Amino acid sequence: MPRTDNPLIVQSDKTILLEVDNERYTDARDILARFAELEKSPEYIHTYRVTPLSLWNAASSGLQSGDVLTALEEFAKYPLPANVVRDIADYMGRYGRVKLIREDGDLLLVSDDPVFIAEIAQHKKVQPYLLAQPGPSQLSINPAYRGHLKQALVQIGYPAEDLAGYVIGDDLPIELCATTAEGRPFWLRDYQCQAAEVFYAGGSARGGSGTIVLPCGAGKTMVGMAAMQQLQTSTLILSPNTVAVRQWIDELLDKTSLTEDLIGEYSGLQKDIRPVTISTYQMITYRKRGSEKGSAEEYPHFELFNARNWGLIIYDEVHLLPAPVFRITAELQARRRLGLTATLVREDGMESDVFSLIGPKKYDVPWKDLEKQGWIATAVCHEVRIPLDEGWRMEYALAAQRNKYSVAAHNPKKIDVLQVLLERHAADNLLVIGMYLDQLEEIAALLDAPLITGKTPVRERERLYEAFRTGQVRCLVVSKVANFSIDLPDANVAIEISGTFGSRQEEAQRLGRILRPKSDGSIAHFYTLVTRDTVDQTYAANRQRFLTEQGYKYEILYENEVFATA
Repeated sequence: MPRTDNPLIVQSDKTILLEVDNERYTDARDILARFAELEKSPEYIHTYRVTPLSLWNAASSGLQSGDVLTALEEFAKYPLPANVVRDIADYMGRYGRVKLIREDGDLLLVSDDPVFIAEIAQHKKVQPYLLAQPGPSQLSINPAYRGHLKQALVQIGYPAEDLAGYVIGDDLPIELCATTAEGRPFWLRDYQCQAAEVFYAGGSARGGSGTIVLPCGAGKTMVGMAAMQQLQTSTLILSPNTVAVRQWIDELLDKTSLTEDLIGEYSGLQKDIRPVTISTYQMITYRKRGSEKGSAEEYPHFELFNARNWGLIIYDEVHLLPAPVFRITAELQARRRLGLTATLVREDGMESDVFSLIGPKKYDVPWKDLEKQGWIATAVCHEVRIPLDEGWRMEYALAAQRNKYSVAAHNPKKIDVLQVLLERHAADNLLVIGMYLDQLEEIAALLDAPLITGKTPVRERERLYEAFRTGQVRCLVVSKVANFSIDLPDANVAIEISGTFGSRQEEAQRLGRILRPKSDGSIAHFYTLVTRDTVDQTYAANRQRFLTEQGYKYEILYENEVFATA
């Protein structure tokens, strides 16, 4: 019998419709986030899709197919389609059907099903990495291609559980301090401890590789430090930018027993390789001009991966991992690998490479759960829709398709709305964020506010961030360089004037700039200024999709409503 008071409709194409105006909406949304991907989030009906990768990530974190089916049955209006029931059981059953193990020094791919091993051995994507078939239920693998094999197995739909273990890196004694360098008490939060424990898995081969998903402001760095303490080994940390490198160094010196002589910065400014070395993705992927593609000289800084006997590699903001780093990571499967991110969304569609090469999702916590516990700030999101005047409407209408977003994003009326919002939040600590430098330069000049872009020297960026933290500066105008790994605890208002097209990961990161808990318990406000009836509005809808999945709703305002409340 139909249960019309339930919020879900599960369809045979593996899409799931979630009714927003339903008293069970929140519970259903939180459960769906564990094993389905949000595709659309208009006002009344949200569309999710169950995919092989979403189910494999769920399986790797310990969820069983029975758990997924029970959850769907609990919230569904109608009986589950038979094909969906079978496919969920089938896909989740595929995870770990083959396993990578070591036996007498050999790397083996094994299964309980000899016929399945025979089938795998015949697959063209797998064959280049096979050495022999020593037994009916096992295949001998070239250790140099451990990562490449895992990629191939994901591509053919049978992800391997990697139990082959890891090399032991150089010893590095490291302890977390009970007090910071300034004498403040320090301890790990429960979820940070749990995330690190799940990754470590008691030091067994079942741990040691995987991705931890936590909101911006929830202390992912602390999880990384906890993993370092558990492993007591030399560690290479890769981060998005030099400012993030310095923040890692500051945190390690502030909260661990490590001293300055044990921590090295490997950047464009200095290249110290020490027991803990921190570099950037940009540095690692520097490409030597004129070098032959695929040669050892093409990416000279790849040598950093072999500069020491690393026992752990931490990929901070792993969703930003550049494609060339995947290439070298495929060859580093014998080293423990920890990915840290607020979102597994990648705009290049390479989520499966994160899964196979860094490791599957091991732990995540819904953003709203941490908000309720007070670990991240309560945030209210607003979308302000602004019309084009007649002259700009014509310019937009005549613009080439590739230029339409630029025209819409530069809508002059956005500046008027921005000024009203700045007056409303005059007592707050504000970030104005955009992607077009000419627009940001105009705004910075108009507001007499500091501007931070990719051209701003690292030392000047650090000086301005510190001035913002201490209250000397109350408003910063920033480009996308401030999207990632910037610690601005007192920022409580962000106004997005333009974004990177429909990037969901960027929207999550930008909201994250204001999610640090506020000392006064105040609410954070995130505004995105959107030009009505243009691609700007279309892109905004896509950017908001990830935040909707996390439980945030955008209040839709129109220009006249903003002015009316000024």
